[in-house]
Amino acid sequence: MIVFNVNDMTCGHCVVAVTKAVKAVEPAATVSVDLRTKVVQIDATRADGQTLKSAIADAGYTPVEAAPAAAPSAAPARSCCGSCH
Repeated sequence: MIVFNVNDMTCGHCVVAVTKAVKAVEPAATVSVDLRTKVVQIDATRADGQTLKSAIADAGYTPVEAAPAAAPSAAPARSCCGSCH
């Protein structure tokens, strides 16, 4: 399990964009995103953490590697990124 904190995810559009970015490099990956805690968990069989981190970054986000049992991020809630409208 590879886990990232992605504190700049703010809405459902962000969740979809991050998921698509991961699936582009690892189509068989299982991706779980918790928008409330800003945690992305990826169960990948081929791609390594650096490849997945780069894919998420290329989608415009800032992934930070976290331990699989990472506590929820203490980042303050932000408003929607504006892409939903």
